Amino acid sequence: MDQPLWTPSAERIRQSHLVAFTDFVSQRYKRTFIDYADLHAWSCEQREQFWLCVWDFCQTKGSIGGLSHLQNRDQMPGARWFPQAQLNFAENLLRQRGPEDAIVFWGEDKVKTRLSWDDLQAGVSRLAQALRQMGVKKDDRVAAYLPNMPEAVMGMLATASIGAVWSSCSPDFGAQGVLDRFGQITPKVLLAIEGYYYQNKVIDVRDRVAQMASAMPSLEKVILIDYAPPESTPEFIPKAVRWEEFLSPFTAAPIEFESLPFDQPLYILYSSGTTGVPKCIVHGAGGTLLQHMKEHRLHTDIKPGDRVFYYTTCGWMMWNWLVSSLASGATLLLYDGSPFLYRGKILWDYAEKESMSIFGTAAKYIDAIAKLNLQPKKTHQLSALKAVLSTGSPLAPESFDYVFSHIKSDLHLASISGGTDIVSCFALGNPNAPVWRGEIQCAGLGMKVQVYDEKGHAILQEKGELVCSAPFPSMPLGFWNDPEQKKYHDAYFAKFPNVWCHGDYLEVTQHGGLIIYGRADAVLNPGGVRIGTAEIYRQVERLDEVLESIAIGQNWNNDVRVILFVKLKEGLVLNEEIVSRIKQQIRDNTTHRHVPDKVLQVADIPRTRSGKIVELAVRDVVHNVPIKNQEALANPEALEYFRQRIELQS
Repeated sequence: MDQPLWTPSAERIRQSHLVAFTDFVSQRYKRTFIDYADLHAWSCEQREQFWLCVWDFCQTKGSIGGLSHLQNRDQMPGARWFPQAQLNFAENLLRQRGPEDAIVFWGEDKVKTRLSWDDLQAGVSRLAQALRQMGVKKDDRVAAYLPNMPEAVMGMLATASIGAVWSSCSPDFGAQGVLDRFGQITPKVLLAIEGYYYQNKVIDVRDRVAQMASAMPSLEKVILIDYAPPESTPEFIPKAVRWEEFLSPFTAAPIEFESLPFDQPLYILYSSGTTGVPKCIVHGAGGTLLQHMKEHRLHTDIKPGDRVFYYTTCGWMMWNWLVSSLASGATLLLYDGSPFLYRGKILWDYAEKESMSIFGTAAKYIDAIAKLNLQPKKTHQLSALKAVLSTGSPLAPESFDYVFSHIKSDLHLASISGGTDIVSCFALGNPNAPVWRGEIQCAGLGMKVQVYDEKGHAILQEKGELVCSAPFPSMPLGFWNDPEQKKYHDAYFAKFPNVWCHGDYLEVTQHGGLIIYGRADAVLNPGGVRIGTAEIYRQVERLDEVLESIAIGQNWNNDVRVILFVKLKEGLVLNEEIVSRIKQQIRDNTTHRHVPDKVLQVADIPRTRSGKIVELAVRDVVHNVPIKNQEALANPEALEYFRQRIELQS
């Protein structure tokens, strides 16, 4: 029977931000909305009114200015939101005062700290004064090579208060990977650590920091934060000063927030860089703020006092998304280290101890703890938990079952999807709607998401390209060092003129939900039939023997054949019986077209540092195309397995 896995209670719906916002819009514009679909349609057609309502409903601090809040309303790129507005991103995140928790931090089980709202205000104040004193000003770049720790949040907020631009990488990046990113944006300051914890070990990164400091002539200071100090003799790091020494001349005072344009550059984020030097994507303060407040309050129902966690690093856009929860009065629960410490229990210990409200993670984590047979529902007290969020890759239907069966039966499970490109989501949760197995609940309010066929025609309940056919505020301001915006245009608007083409392959369901089948550029095409890789992964990874898989199309005899690589449980060796089971599982649950021509075992699956598998890099290896930027990968050595396996099987 076609039944949802979860339906919110009437009381939960009544108390939600989404109901309050709908009432707010109804009263302002004297119209009623039948359901979410009706509200969504209005939000896309009346974009200026909708985003003005978001500004007012979220009580955005700043001056909105003018009567027109959207110029060039139908141009992509080219639309300009709130052209007369002035605001400060950091000021909107630092509205709270008092002794309550603003940030709680666990560095595995080694470091546990907490900052009150007053502590956070004081830390940001002192750092902003110190940065100003050394000459950091509006539009300068401040870079960070840090774990997901309180000082990273303080660094971003101090930078944004001045109007400088923040950019961060996680310390698992090698020096060259960081230089490929920060080297393009010429930062004035680098915040860094000397070591970090992973799987109960201290990882020494002083040589990397020294190499970066020497290779970036724009740097005036490297600010070293004490965390997980290595035991060996300190290595010389040019231009270095200790955090405490840097802040010591300054005492906490009211923060001086620069009043800045809506489209003031706030963040520089980076494309994965697996096909070349990463693109530097510049995001504006106003668009990021409005989009995040909308997603947090209306789509996640984050309220003051909620305690929000997302397993992320400072090198993934989910860090930027998480930190914006401060604007909704929520406490940030930060974690640095392995999520699988103590067989995956560490994060659930954290959830119980700190009364976590929102638990966010990657889809692959949920799949992994299911295979470990973890059952937090039985082992941990999770009464405060009201939502689980998943992103990074499509959440398999079986993972939906696992969450409700083994984590908690009464919670909002939201698979969400967007990207670094928009530092937000195209598709995400609706806390007031049922959760259907294997589906993202809805397109985001104000996001005119459609599915296009290859000719650019909108289609329903068929697979095609994810597009957004109307402008939205969190579109990038552009790419760094792309003055004519050619790279920016080519990345998103070349395929369908005046339409954002995101690169995901998806389908809209009969419930109005979305199912994503993987990246459009990784779609398999045997015999001219388009197949999303996620359709194969969902079946293969249901088998107990298979930990993970990756599929690519190999050019073969004037056609394409599907090659499936599998990582098996430790100690298992791929044999004809397992291959037969894999193929049968795929055939029984999809079509014969999905069945791979070859199934090969590899020791590991290559992935980006944010955990996404890299089909295109594997495809290039298989076709003997050089990989231009292996520094972008968390485990570049894994690619060698694929080269060897194909050589053996060709």
